[in-house]
Formats: sequence, C-alpha cells, structure tokens
Amino acid sequence: MQSFSNRQLTAFTAAAALGLLAWDVSGLDLVMAHWFGGPGGFPLREHWVLTSVLHDGVKWLAWALALGLCLGVWWPIGVLARLPFKRRLQLASTTLVAALVISSLKTLSTASCPWSLSDFGGVGRYIPHWLHLLTSDGGSGGCFPAGHASSGFAFLGGYFAFRHTAPRVARYWLGASMTAGLVLGLAQQMRGAHFSSHTLWTAWICWCVAWAMDAVCTHLNCKPLDAGMKRA
Repeated sequence: MQSFSNRQLTAFTAAAALGLLAWDVSGLDLVMAHWFGGPGGFPLREHWVLTSVLHDGVKWLAWALALGLCLGVWWPIGVLARLPFKRRLQLASTTLVAALVISSLKTLSTASCPWSLSDFGGVGRYIPHWLHLLTSDGGSGGCFPAGHASSGFAFLGGYFAFRHTAPRVARYWLGASMTAGLVLGLAQQMRGAHFSSHTLWTAWICWCVAWAMDAVCTHLNCKPLDAGMKRA
C-alpha cells in the first residue's frame, strides 16, 4: 500500500484545520474540562501517575528517543537503517524543530491553562481559543499549544521520512506518534493543564512542521541511495 499523495495530504490537513476551528467555537473545551474539574480545582492535578510517570518520566523518555534519532543519523540501527542519510537527518531535525516551534508558541501565548480559570478556582475567564489573539483571558497565559503532548506529536516526522521508502513503517510510526501525543494530552487535560483543543492543535502544528520539512528535503533531492544506482 502506497503512502498518501500530496493532494490527499493537502485535503486532509485543510479538513483537520476546519474541524479544529469548529471545535474551538463549539465550547466543548470547557464542557470536557468539567469532566475532570470544578470550582475546587482538579482533583487529579498532583496524582503521581499523571505527574511522575506520564509527565516527568515520559518527558525524559522523549528526549532520550530524540537523542537516539540524532545518533541514528550517523549510526543507524533497526528501521533507521532503511532510510538514506538525508532522510535520517530529516527525521531527527524535524523532531527537534517541531519541539522548538511548540515551545516558542507557548512562550508567546496569552491562553491560560484550565486550572487558571475562574470555573476551576482561578482568576481568568474562558474565551474561545483564537480570540486570545485579540484579548487576554485574564489568567497567567503561556498554555498554548500543549508542550507535553508534543513529546509524542514531535515524532510525526517519521511518517514523512519513511513514506518514500517504507510506507508500512510510516503508517505504524504515524499511529504510534499520534497515540502517544493523544495519551499525553489526555493526561494533562485530566490534571487541568490543558484543554482538548490545545492537544489537537499541537498535533496539527507538528504535522505541518513535519510536512514542511519533508518538502524541503524532497526539494533537496533526499532520495533513496539505490535510486541513483538504478539511474546509473
């Protein structure tokens, strides 16, 4: 089975953006936040599984995996050996760039975490997501996109790196990265650290970063090593 064409990827990416915009104006973020918290805050905010395991532990694991991808550029093992050098470089650099983009956007954001809003014992007020570009919610800000969920979504670049030579590996990589990001996003939502839209937009942003990096690599002729041998 072949990977998706660029036309299909464009349609999917655009449809996902429209769906996320619809989610933002629906108010479902606040509804879902009330599943886990109330005026007294979020009971699971300091739960050890969510903090020590799914936050601190996974964060270090993600950085270890990113380091492994960097080392794999020059010393590939396992499935990385199925990629040419430039695609391995694409995979490692995409992971780091995606993490940097998410971190930079968080620094600039005025969107507050759920636990900072008055509905959950804070001082801010809930406003539809993109209105944060025009006004502050009165909270502490710095909570969009979802930095911790990017510990999974930053690896979406693997789909684009592998789709040219190993479509099946690409699909498994995509599934694993999406699952990890969604699980980590849900863990943070249960703590009151993020809304659902924060997680979903993080996935979309990381996807776009990975696609852009893939376009750059393809433009620079990052083709399988055996492609040149066949032409010769």
